[in-house]
Amino acid sequence: MRRAVCPGSFDPIHNGHLEVIARAASLFDEVIVAVSTNYAKKYRFPLEDRIEMAKETLASLRGIVVEPVGEGLLAEYCRQRGVSAIVKGLRSSSDFDYELPMATMNRQLSGVETVFLPAESHYLHLSSTLIKEVFTLGGNVSEFVPRSVLKRLLAGPASG
Repeated sequence: MRRAVCPGSFDPIHNGHLEVIARAASLFDEVIVAVSTNYAKKYRFPLEDRIEMAKETLASLRGIVVEPVGEGLLAEYCRQRGVSAIVKGLRSSSDFDYELPMATMNRQLSGVETVFLPAESHYLHLSSTLIKEVFTLGGNVSEFVPRSVLKRLLAGPASG
């Protein structure tokens, strides 16, 4: 079985994430959407909500598993789950510059390869940070996020 992981904090998951995950699902037998927590970040949604939004949104895709990454290195997480590839979406050359050293380190630590998928042009501007900022300032983000995310954004602030 060819298994890949799409890691991210997904705070919140948006249509750019979904597009990359769907493409990964067409390339691999199973894709684990691994929801992570970076303790240096302040999250709008707690981990449990981020996992639930991903599960709700991805329920119609076959071969998708959503789970928390937990503590420790992504390379070790991949080794424990028999993952052969990490899939990362790229929006720009700065994404590549940021991701390349991590991809090289993950390969050296565990042998797992990183597959870079370029974002579709209509998603190049999307980031969870930008979506949260636009929403907080009163902008309409409904075309950028799944319904389950929009519903939670409209319900009011959460903390994570």
